[in-house]
Amino acid sequence: MDAVARVVVDVPLAHLDRPFDYSVPEAMRDQAVPGSRVRVRFAGRLVDAFVIERVESSEHRLQPLQRVTSSVPVLTPDVLELCRAVADRYAGNLSDVIRAAVPPRHARAEASVLATEPAALELPHGDLDARGWSAYTGGDALLRRTGDGERGMRAVWTCAPAGSVEPAGDWPRRLADLALAGAHHGGVVIVVPDARDLARVDAALSALLGSGRHAVLVSDVGPQRRYAEFLRVLTGRVRIVLGTRAAAFAPVADPALLLLWDDGDESLSEPHSPGWNAREVLALRSQLTGASLVAGGFTRTCETQLWVETRWAAPIAPRRDLLRSLAPKVHADDSVAD
Repeated sequence: MDAVARVVVDVPLAHLDRPFDYSVPEAMRDQAVPGSRVRVRFAGRLVDAFVIERVESSEHRLQPLQRVTSSVPVLTPDVLELCRAVADRYAGNLSDVIRAAVPPRHARAEASVLATEPAALELPHGDLDARGWSAYTGGDALLRRTGDGERGMRAVWTCAPAGSVEPAGDWPRRLADLALAGAHHGGVVIVVPDARDLARVDAALSALLGSGRHAVLVSDVGPQRRYAEFLRVLTGRVRIVLGTRAAAFAPVADPALLLLWDDGDESLSEPHSPGWNAREVLALRSQLTGASLVAGGFTRTCETQLWVETRWAAPIAPRRDLLRSLAPKVHADDSVAD
């Protein structure tokens, strides 16, 4: 394998936002693969880095890699490309975006997940329950085309009021139906704003798929479980990923469908530099990979309305007869005297 590793160092300085070359010692030739974590000496101190490429030679005089922290290629080429696009869009550092996309390593979780052979992917087959989507103009077509494996679709879905009409208002089940339809043809990412929404969609997915057939990426479950779930996605043990903000970067193989709920929620905006928003991350990912994108909510934000007006995305809205059944009935009271 090539003797030079090109790495991205974890240093949040704008003028250092570029790859650096290091020589690969003979003992690390098979471990320092693209996407792996390493330690390098940079500006007189040891820092973490990711190998992004192996090349034959370099025009510089090189220092060697100090250590391979983990040979697992946690930074995939697709996620690296997405991180670079997000950093460029928000005028930020690549290392800051990668830090959000790839969770910290947990050695015990890594050993536990990799020690078991991945089981064959099993997803429920049969006809999807289209009753809920049939209440929306274009909903039937969206579900059918997703189930047929079509990609590149973009839609803004305005959900009927929750609980008012079943099953149209059951938005967690509608997301689960779409996710199952897309998972037969590739990876599916579902992003929600907070723990309450996550719990509802998690329950809907478990009821539809069965337990253990999707991963949940969220930071408040602790570093060990978070990293274990990340590795389940990375190694292809699951195709459907549910999570909060940072799950937009989930390393699903061959992404087919990206789903977002309530894109106007401020929780979807990263508070640290460079301040990316999960809606824009998923939009970029859709453009880069050709995956379909559906942004849903009870109303449209200014951004998703712009998507519709510019025809970048198609509207999915409740049918008129459904809206009439939900609207309050107003009767004039002629008995009141002037």
